Amino acid sequence: MPLDPAARPASAAPSRARDLADRTAGLDRLLHPDPRPGAHQVVVLALDGVYPFELGIPHRVLGSADGRYEVRSASVDGRPVRTDSDLTVTPGHGPEVLAEADTVVIPPYAISRASATTPDPQALAALSRVRPGTRLVSICTGAFLLAAAGLLDGRRATTHWALTDHFRELFPRVELDAGVLFVDHGDVLTSAGAASGVDVCLHLVRQDHGSEVANRVARCCVVPPYRDGGQAQYIERPLPPADGTGTGPTRDWALRRLELPLSLDELAAHAAMSTRTFARRFREETGLSPGRWLTQQRLRRARHLLESSDLPVERVAHEVGFATATSLRRHLAAEAGVAPSAYRRTFRAPDAPATS
Repeated sequence: MPLDPAARPASAAPSRARDLADRTAGLDRLLHPDPRPGAHQVVVLALDGVYPFELGIPHRVLGSADGRYEVRSASVDGRPVRTDSDLTVTPGHGPEVLAEADTVVIPPYAISRASATTPDPQALAALSRVRPGTRLVSICTGAFLLAAAGLLDGRRATTHWALTDHFRELFPRVELDAGVLFVDHGDVLTSAGAASGVDVCLHLVRQDHGSEVANRVARCCVVPPYRDGGQAQYIERPLPPADGTGTGPTRDWALRRLELPLSLDELAAHAAMSTRTFARRFREETGLSPGRWLTQQRLRRARHLLESSDLPVERVAHEVGFATATSLRRHLAAEAGVAPSAYRRTFRAPDAPATS
């Protein structure tokens, strides 16, 4: 006979409530772990007109690295900061915490302020508090402040592609590369717009703590674990022409033959184009050269096999078109900073079938 709910012990409801509270607290610690003793100190400088999305990226990404970073926000005067949307944020600190930072992140802020011919003196004064040797990171228009402070002179840097001409006009001493996601000089990193802030923060985790930690952070944040800093910011013509004269059919054809040593001549012949025309149209449609695109597709297929099968690395390399396992290891290390065996341990699906 079912137990009458009214007859249940009085302690049952409080017990379930405690269990739920414990589980909730565990999930909160997983997503928002407390900083470890001696954690790397990160300060995010919120400037007037800051973009809310990018302002939160360092907290979300670096703050998901199991307490390895302590992330704090600061304003130039300790006061609330207007964003570029219809809200105002109140950073927890004033500019004094910049002197304690190991890494300072400058998220994007209003283009009219970032690109003004006369830099914001308060922003420059705040930046001057940063200790020598502190790592500096900019996202999007944050690069304008670093450039105004002379920190990018003679260096390669990037910002949002739409701001290229104005940036070059203001800062001719900076070697601007507006076609990449981010540029890393070790002590100074600049990144492009919006989601590239996620890429550069994951890159910091990977550089500081290795690929396995970065991969766990990426999974926690539900984002791809790696996008090459040299990847194009945008694609000028993302879809092939409607008349069918693009390279799409040839890309489909190549994807079905990745195990073969496909050459540029073969690809161009399939598309009925000269190699020069094919290479030009291919880059217009994908943002990549045919060779780079093939390598990316082979690595994508290799990652899938590493995750879903027990195939030896040598067999995986053969199945996706790399001449040797050494070639696969080299390309995967260059893309993801990790060996095939380490990648498999990190991402191996628990129910993946064994393959002989």
